[in-house]
Amino acid sequence: MSEQHVETAAAATPDTPTVEGVLATFLGDDEFPVDWDAGQQELFWVHDDLHIPNPVSPMYADIGGWWLKCDYMFRRFGTPFASDWIAKIINGYVYTAAIPATPGLSAEGSEYGARYTPRVPLTAEDPAELGGYMGWTLPYYAENFLDWWRDRLRPEMERNFVRFDEYDHDAASLVELAILLEDVIDMHDRHWQIHWVLNFAQFSSTLNLNAAVAAARGEGDHSALMGRLQSSTVNRNWDSIEALWQIKEQVKGEQGEVAQAFTRPTGGDVIRALETTDAGRAFLADKIVPYQKTFGYKSMWAHEFSFTTWRENPAPIIEAIRGYLETDYDYPAELRAVAEDLEKAKAEVFEGVAEGPAREALTQALDLSLRMNPLTPDHHFYIDQGTNARVRLVLVAIGRALVAAGRLEDAEDVMYLKYNELRRLMAGSNGFDAKELVSDRRDEREDAFELRPRDWVGTATRDAVAFPYWSLWAFPEKLDRKPPENAQHVPGLPASAGVVEGTARVVLSPEQFDAVQRNEIVVCRMTSPAWVVLFTKISGLVTDAGGMASHPAVVSREFGIPAVVGTSDATRRIKTGDRVRVNGSTGRVEILEEVAAPVPRSVAAPAGL
Repeated sequence: MSEQHVETAAAATPDTPTVEGVLATFLGDDEFPVDWDAGQQELFWVHDDLHIPNPVSPMYADIGGWWLKCDYMFRRFGTPFASDWIAKIINGYVYTAAIPATPGLSAEGSEYGARYTPRVPLTAEDPAELGGYMGWTLPYYAENFLDWWRDRLRPEMERNFVRFDEYDHDAASLVELAILLEDVIDMHDRHWQIHWVLNFAQFSSTLNLNAAVAAARGEGDHSALMGRLQSSTVNRNWDSIEALWQIKEQVKGEQGEVAQAFTRPTGGDVIRALETTDAGRAFLADKIVPYQKTFGYKSMWAHEFSFTTWRENPAPIIEAIRGYLETDYDYPAELRAVAEDLEKAKAEVFEGVAEGPAREALTQALDLSLRMNPLTPDHHFYIDQGTNARVRLVLVAIGRALVAAGRLEDAEDVMYLKYNELRRLMAGSNGFDAKELVSDRRDEREDAFELRPRDWVGTATRDAVAFPYWSLWAFPEKLDRKPPENAQHVPGLPASAGVVEGTARVVLSPEQFDAVQRNEIVVCRMTSPAWVVLFTKISGLVTDAGGMASHPAVVSREFGIPAVVGTSDATRRIKTGDRVRVNGSTGRVEILEEVAAPVPRSVAAPAGL
């Protein structure tokens, strides 16, 4: 394929005057070719390494994507800046683009209008008026949503979960599982409607606080302080950690067979040792199984169906307890430290701010933002993790039934089919060779792991880059990023203040969690709530993806770990065993000493896919 790179981000930044607002374009090249449909080239497509840093499975892309209900959010709030948020799979990776809320959008307008006409088209007068509507309603959402969540929305989702958690998948016929799949998709869609109402209300309250801080304290870099103000101490994430800590405390106080089992080097070794004794089996039944039923609906990557959940395999739970014992993790002290730092940050935000309208506006904005803070970990628990996990479990049950019927080789093969392909197969279709198709797609996904996806493709314009949510992916900063000073310098974004030096540990799959040693610096593509088990023993964090409000940034600040995020390629440039310095205040990572030879590590698709 011929070179199509028209203008690099280095040559055209948000500060560089350009024609018609175009900052940069990338339409594909030999290393990363892109096939375009009509009208797609003019959009700004961002690689979703925040949620899906790995090649995506066909099934998740078809029915599970977080973008599937975004039009609901934009319609409900009347956003004047976007009408939809869509996805495109490029070389196996998810890229997303925002569709502008263009008045009169139609086939006669811009090319993408014919493909993405909003369900409720705008008139020429709508954008400004709807902007006023949005600004009028959002404070009410921020003020009341925590109560709505606790009193109405969370109970609704918990009731929905009961049916799927109590359903006897193994006793169900294939047609019963087919109906169950439709029902769990309906549940998924409803929960993601709730997600986008919550998420936009919370995101907007954070942006409002940013503006109030800038107005009251003056322009400048307030990102570190803003990050500290996003913490919360009452949420389901802390509940899950506390439950693990309580189990750890019980094991710590024992001297018998259970305690002895936890001296084994890995979570898998611990489980095997526990299964050999009566005390160990009782421990698994009385402590681990109840934990799985409450907190087990999560996996290494929540935005995917192809990763095994803790509900199915308790090894990550055991490994977390083993790690807590190894470090003698002190949950109460950790929680106190977070609470104390939040109080200090709340006091610091008012330092030097005189009485008057700016201080009053800051007080109101801070109160509304703080009320929303617990909803970040809570909605991850119930929706991103919990809802997607229930869809996965239904799909795996269908996979087992199709294996028993001789239609597939492995239950996980369903993840390599698309929604209608699976339905055709379940109904008895012989119109395609499912086993051959799955084999081909597995090979394609393995090959995709060898590619280095671009941070973005398409056309970056001032308006497109100004889409508010792109800040989570560190845009426009990534467009303005300067090349590394040298081969030892890995530039990123400051996420959690502090400087640490140590040995790097590159972690690309859950199988590598066991290898992480105390005080190592983890280098990974991205983190999710399932990664919290590592935060109690590592000394620093570096990620390819993320911005100041991303999961690795927030959790690193909660645990007081220096962190740099949004490097784009740290996992490619840093090897396990390298000695590195992480400066979480400046966003700079330095490779101080490289290992003599590369440490073998696989970037292939994780086992069980």
